[in-house]
Amino acid sequence: MSERSIERSMAIYARARHLIPGVTQLISRRPTRAALGVSPIYAERAKGCRLWDVDGNEYVDWFSGVGPIILGYADDVVDQAVKEQIDRGTVFSIVQESAVELAEELVRLIPSAEMVRYAKGGGEACAVAVRIARGYTGRDRVLFCGYHGWHDWYLAANLGTERLNDHLFNGIEPIGVPRALEGTSMPFQYGDLNMLEDLLRQHASETACIIMEPMRTELPPAGYLEGVRELATRYGVVLIFDEVSSGFRIALGGVQEFTGVTPDMSVFAKAISNGYPMAAVVGRRDIMETAGRMFISSAYWDDSVGITAALVTLRELERRQAVAHFERLGAAFKAQINQAAQQVGLAAECVGVAAHPGIRFLVDRPADAKKVATLFIQENAKRGIILSPGFFFNTAHDDEALALTVKAVTETFAVIADGLRRDCLDSLLECQLQEELFRRMVS
Repeated sequence: MSERSIERSMAIYARARHLIPGVTQLISRRPTRAALGVSPIYAERAKGCRLWDVDGNEYVDWFSGVGPIILGYADDVVDQAVKEQIDRGTVFSIVQESAVELAEELVRLIPSAEMVRYAKGGGEACAVAVRIARGYTGRDRVLFCGYHGWHDWYLAANLGTERLNDHLFNGIEPIGVPRALEGTSMPFQYGDLNMLEDLLRQHASETACIIMEPMRTELPPAGYLEGVRELATRYGVVLIFDEVSSGFRIALGGVQEFTGVTPDMSVFAKAISNGYPMAAVVGRRDIMETAGRMFISSAYWDDSVGITAALVTLRELERRQAVAHFERLGAAFKAQINQAAQQVGLAAECVGVAAHPGIRFLVDRPADAKKVATLFIQENAKRGIILSPGFFFNTAHDDEALALTVKAVTETFAVIADGLRRDCLDSLLECQLQEELFRRMVS
């Protein structure tokens, strides 16, 4: 294992702390979410599944831009299409036909899609979807399960009763959210149909929609999504699947295609355009038509770069048989990571669907769990691997990347196992403890 200096990254980080609140624009990219002082912070470039930081270190990156990169960094086909579009122009006084072509592609692929609206990010697309559902039903209340962005409608759930305390990590407060919104959004527990039905029974006449992440790494409990669909229909509320994170990896039509449960509306972003800003709200025609009478508008939502990138990305995912690649890669990844844990005698496992699994550590003492998670990130980074317990595959991940990763993770697991056996985790940590991950309510 060669020594890796991140001296320049840390110097830039020191400058950023004085200028940028939170240091980055995305919470999941905050350096405190990794192994601060060991993990790379600032990138110089990336290609395929590899990333080079400003200190010249090369890494195999399994985080894929925190989800948007699905074909690989700097994909030749997508980037060439974008460059050609830039030469023709990006934002015009009128619109381009490509916006219609992308809508046609989304309608072809996604079961719930009959009409389409665009946005630039997942959080704002969720806000658009909720606004449309409220406009369609004439009701205000939202029932939700999962993480749906930073907007007022969502964080309102943490006003007064602090319902999100078990969901968002420490340091995130609902300050700045109008207190008049208290009670307009209410969370429900994933997998608990009785809880959802109780909320609907109490608030049916006020509830506009149910918005939820349909799944993350593990399959939904048998009959659960079908039960949610039945309740939404019975109580006359709009069912929205937030597929910002789950879309396109388990099936090109999303979790709804994979499970056969069709919502009334869906939200897609992140992987839809392989790293270019783009999002889409799709849904049933009678619901989506409501948006034509609503003030939902932005100059950049017609930007042809994001639309071009999304159109080419979707076609390339199909052409490259990406879902089959993720299934093969994920199956091998899970098997070899689990074998590595057994080899060194560590109670850890890679679990979940092959296309989007996660790593779980079975630690007896809660105080040790955060130390183990931080040590895992730290030791992988020292070995040239960007990998945390949660990650995203892209089609550039290959056998070579997997082999390098399994070797590094085997060594990392051995360090953790030794630390647990000798009760010396603290002495092995070279950084502060990682800030808590989102507790997303959806496993």
